Amino acid sequence: MKKQGNLKWWQLSMIGVGCTIGTGFFLGSSIAIKKSGFSVLAAFLLAALGTFLVFQQLAKLTADHPVEGSFCSYAREAFGDWAGFSNGWVYWSSEMLIIGSQLTAISLFTRHWFEQIPMWVFASIYAILGLIIIFTGRSSFEKTEHMLAALKTAAIVMFIIIAVLALCGMLPGETPDAQLPDRFHELFPFGFMGLWTGLIYTFYAYGGIEVMGLMAIHLKDPKESGKSGSLMLATLALIYVVSIGLAMLLIPIGAFNEENSPFITSLKPFHLDVIMDIFNGIFIIAGFSTLTASLFAVTTLMGTMAKNGDAPACFSKKEKAKVSWPALGLTVLVLAASIVLSLLLPKQLYEHMTTAASLMLLYNWIFILCSSKKLTKPELKGNIQIIAAFILILFAVSGTLFEKNSRPGFFVSLLFLAIIAIVTLLLKRKRARTR
Repeated sequence: MKKQGNLKWWQLSMIGVGCTIGTGFFLGSSIAIKKSGFSVLAAFLLAALGTFLVFQQLAKLTADHPVEGSFCSYAREAFGDWAGFSNGWVYWSSEMLIIGSQLTAISLFTRHWFEQIPMWVFASIYAILGLIIIFTGRSSFEKTEHMLAALKTAAIVMFIIIAVLALCGMLPGETPDAQLPDRFHELFPFGFMGLWTGLIYTFYAYGGIEVMGLMAIHLKDPKESGKSGSLMLATLALIYVVSIGLAMLLIPIGAFNEENSPFITSLKPFHLDVIMDIFNGIFIIAGFSTLTASLFAVTTLMGTMAKNGDAPACFSKKEKAKVSWPALGLTVLVLAASIVLSLLLPKQLYEHMTTAASLMLLYNWIFILCSSKKLTKPELKGNIQIIAAFILILFAVSGTLFEKNSRPGFFVSLLFLAIIAIVTLLLKRKRARTR
């Protein structure tokens, strides 16, 4: 067990906000709107509830067992070496896939201003900048995420203000007719199936609690991790629902498309070119922030996995070093491969891989719930929370089977799980023979 750190609970909340608000919300919410219509607001609230229930279990584990490796260490303690190994590599794989998609997204945003420069140039620049932040240590990562969290939150607040001004007729152009749904079929234009298939994209917008789990050991009082998660999720749920709700009031649902942010799409009729450029910059900041968070998570986790024998011993971090050089080197290699793949593979295929990564994150959340059930010995209230979280997660995962664009991602995620399961089984047999 490590000594407790000097991180305050509200600082961890800010880090959580910084790690969570990214292109998954600024872009992925458009897909959710197309699938669900106005019921996407209910989907965001359901996903917030599910995320809250999972994080509460992670917070209980942190309070009782504040150890390095967070959810991976808890899985190992609860179910044995195989669980720690498989959980760690599932998370590592999903994060590396997400890193590649984030690099692609923010490079596309940057080409909005520099159309003649190849996308791989921007992807390489952002990757190097992210690695520099990780190389300088945890303190730099924390400060960067604090600053970027404030900027991203301010951008959403700015959109909310602009949208209210537009609805009040205080912007140039015609005052839009508020697209208020006044009938049930307008609230659920695609029925129950629309809510079901759109839920996975709203869950993806809350992905980031894993980094908070890895950082919780640095809290002054690890027992306050639950408080930090509650504040973070309440903040995110509020700004997500309000901002997306206002965007849908400005223009008809059919005007949204998967290739543009709902905020850009909803403000296009007002010809606010300068505002559009500002938002484009914010999207880049958001993507870079989540990119840095993922780099921090995979590099930190790799060092812990090496200590537990789940990765080569050379990946463990030296006592006085700020970062594990071999772990950072592996991240660089996979990062380079991600850049190449994101540029060479067809766009739709790479989107399937990103969907698979988000599903694998939810598989990790299931591990967290199982570990909490085994280690914390919950009573009636805790068991109800765990069961409710299971139902919401399974609801989101199963929804991908009923949507043609996300269905391939589901099967890709199963392929990744199968590969990791086979390696886990082989390693388990090898360890058994060694003993």
